Amino acid sequence: MESYGTERTESQKQPSLSQQPSKGTTFLRTCFNGLNALSGFSPPLSLNFNDASPSILTAYIIQGVGILSIPFARSQGGWLGLIILFTVAILCFYTGILLHRCMDTDPLIKIYPDIGEMAFGGKGRALVSTFMYLELYLVTVEFLILEGDNLNKLFLNTCFHIVGQKVVGKNCFVLLTALVILPTTWLRSLGLLAYVSAGGVLASLVLVGSVFWAGAFDGVGFEEKGVLWNWSGLPTATSLYTFCYCGHAIFPTLCNSTKDRSQFPKVLLVCFVLSTISYGSMAVLGYLMFGENVLSQVTLNLPTQKISSIIAIYTTLINPMTKYAIIVSSIAAAIEDTSLFHNSRLIGLLIRTGLVISTVVVALVIPFFGYVMAFIGSFLGVSVSLLFPCLCYPKIYKAYRCFRSELILIMVILVMGLLVAVTGTYTSVKEIVKRLG
Repeated sequence: MESYGTERTESQKQPSLSQQPSKGTTFLRTCFNGLNALSGFSPPLSLNFNDASPSILTAYIIQGVGILSIPFARSQGGWLGLIILFTVAILCFYTGILLHRCMDTDPLIKIYPDIGEMAFGGKGRALVSTFMYLELYLVTVEFLILEGDNLNKLFLNTCFHIVGQKVVGKNCFVLLTALVILPTTWLRSLGLLAYVSAGGVLASLVLVGSVFWAGAFDGVGFEEKGVLWNWSGLPTATSLYTFCYCGHAIFPTLCNSTKDRSQFPKVLLVCFVLSTISYGSMAVLGYLMFGENVLSQVTLNLPTQKISSIIAIYTTLINPMTKYAIIVSSIAAAIEDTSLFHNSRLIGLLIRTGLVISTVVVALVIPFFGYVMAFIGSFLGVSVSLLFPCLCYPKIYKAYRCFRSELILIMVILVMGLLVAVTGTYTSVKEIVKRLG
């Protein structure tokens, strides 16, 4: 505990991430911010993007990508796979409560890495931060794959030549997207992009509404029956569902930003219930419309000649383009802080450019949106949302203060989490390797 007070440098660098109780957000505002985190389309509106930590960015970004793959997850697990969705939601809600209890033990805890440090020292902080940065990096790769897939659907047969080599299809749009976004990663102030990317709850509603309209009024229909249960697809389905509830990284920040921290469990309950309704609705709609033929992004199944499909696709396209620079800047800032030339403008530009190039290479080499997402959910999402809270809570809260039944529940979650992590990671890597071959 003593080392914690001297080592929590990250929290001290980010005073804007937590609000004083007298200036905190209201219950409704915190609920809205939490919904934005679980919808994934925008950040808590009270946060300063120029100071945002990886924990903030991870949470608010990734789940907006996740809602696109919910129907695909449903097709992997079958109709009874909804049970897994609800189970994951309940477990993630409970582990969110565990993080809140960890924060109640020490007012110095401001962000998620603080919890890791308080439980396991500097190694705990480093582990939590590493998982967050890796998650951020892979999400930028997902953004490029998403842009390439959807733009290729809108503009078929697009091609151009680079150094005598013909680039066609979605690879063409991955490169074009990176070229368009690259200058925005060089900006030091990202406040404008923060406002552009706001509106997460609205974006989720637009997507669900557009998909429903396509099925009900644009001739797609809801005729597919699907399958009841698919054992072979359960690891992928569980990994994708877990990906959708990886908001834990932002929970400590949201808790600190509210006026009355004791109300935070209620905030979590409201956010998880409404988010699960949104995810469940998209899962049912997409599966009824396309059944086993649903693709890793439901927008790729929509008929492009219909206005509802155009709205859904463009809503999907705009958000990642505004967020890519924010993520890259966060990763670059961490790298620059460890560099001897952290005050060099040129080094900063080179780091940002190198990150963009590396994400393009990964997106071109591994363009499998659904299975990359499954890997993120099983390997990183399970760790951040299930394993880390269950490991940190008994350590911080002291085992003797926990009820025996609660310790048993925590052990069950740890076992289940490890099972999902191992099977999900193995399955996703296996599918990626198979498609590469």
